[in-house]
Parts: sequence; structure tokens; C-alpha cells
Amino acid sequence: MERVVSLSRRRLLWLGGSVIAAGAAGIALATRGGKPAEATATASAEPVWNGLTEADWKARLTPDQFAVLREEATEAQGSSPLLTEKRSGTYHCAGCDLPAFASETKYDSGTGWPSFFDHLPNAIGTKEDNSYFATRTEVHCARCGGHFGHVFDDGPAPTGLRYCLNGLALTFRQTT
Repeated sequence: MERVVSLSRRRLLWLGGSVIAAGAAGIALATRGGKPAEATATASAEPVWNGLTEADWKARLTPDQFAVLREEATEAQGSSPLLTEKRSGTYHCAGCDLPAFASETKYDSGTGWPSFFDHLPNAIGTKEDNSYFATRTEVHCARCGGHFGHVFDDGPAPTGLRYCLNGLALTFRQTT
């Protein structure tokens, strides 16, 4: 079972290394206007699953998925089985099953979280996240509003973006 880590300021200072690197990336974004160039292109569809109650979401999701998707927690670095997923397929929102990322856009960013350089059309929304002493761009599901992770502008070509996501927020469907 994957372990969710909810980052507090004290834990942030304790984690060091990779978190400092992630914070530095956030600071770099803040100094360049706070958002990756593409981050303002959000899905046109308004979330339609927001009418579900907290009890409804808790019934649909595991406790760890609920913490990530509905409470914006972060899973433990290196804990997701999706890190090593290499098959062809599609990554869907674990909350509402919306197809969000294609396997062809997945890459190993070395961060310890599943990373993609692009998303499927109309699959995500974004919003500014000012937590942990930096301005970052949060990525969420366009349909249910579930928290996926963040997008940074240090990814590979052709987009230059790195969608750094919680594996708990996604499910994988192999192409047959």
C-alpha cells in the first residue's frame, strides 16, 4: 500500500534534498512570472462532479486517494507503482475516470513522481498554488477537480513542461 505524506513546514525543512530542489523550481517559476507558459491553458469544461459530498468521495476512493485528490496531499516520493509503468496506454483520473495523460508523454524525470510532458485535450485545469514559500501551478482534473500534482517549466521538448503527478491520483489502462 502506498503511503501518503502530508507536508507541513516542519516536514518540508526535514525532507531536504529533493524537496529543496522542488522548492527551487517553484522559486524559479515565481521569478519568471509564476507559471509555465502553457499553464494558463485550462480545460474549457467546468468540473461536474463537485456536487458529491465528502462521504461520497470517501466511499469512491481509498483513504490515500482521498487525501491526494480531495485534500491536496502529496504521496511519498518513490512510492508509486506508476513510476515503473512502461506499457502503452492511458492514465485516467482515479476520482472520475477521465482520460488525462497518454503513455507516449510519460518520462523519467528523476523526481520520484510520475512525470509527463503533455496532457490530453480538455483533461486538466490549473490554478496558482502559493504554499510552501513558493508560487507553483497546481494541476487538477478538468471534470471532478481532483488534485493531480503540479506543472513546472523544466521538462523535455517539445513542450518544455514537467507535469509532476501523484500516482495515487491516476489509474492506468493498457492499450490492447
